[in-house]
Amino acid sequence: MANAASGMAVHDDCKLRFLDLKAKRTYRFIVFKIEEKQKQVIVEKLGEPADSYENFSASLPADECRYAVYDFDYVTEENCQKSRIVFIAWCPDTARVRSKMIYASSKDRFKRELDGIQIELQATDPTEMGLDVIRSRSN
Repeated sequence: MANAASGMAVHDDCKLRFLDLKAKRTYRFIVFKIEEKQKQVIVEKLGEPADSYENFSASLPADECRYAVYDFDYVTEENCQKSRIVFIAWCPDTARVRSKMIYASSKDRFKRELDGIQIELQATDPTEMGLDVIRSRSN
């Protein structure tokens, strides 16, 4: 089950929590972390439905890579309420090179495990994943 490129498995909890976010809207966001010793992706943090985007961005460490999924609600120009599931590969410039390589090589396989992602962002600093960026990609 591990990815040949990176050797990372995906913990079942990741898929179950993602399904809860997608189908039941139990969470606003999920932050995933690669546990290097166990060689698997695990859930690090779950955001409550009432949590803001600021809570989400604050939960991403400034100097470590993470994967994250954010349930973005917005209103279209026609005044329709819509939602998009955004996958963010967070790799700040200050992260360790080894960590960036592991996250980069594991990303596609991990993303395939999460069926229903509508937008993908690669971010190295908060401005690359701001609400304005997500909103512009949602239309």
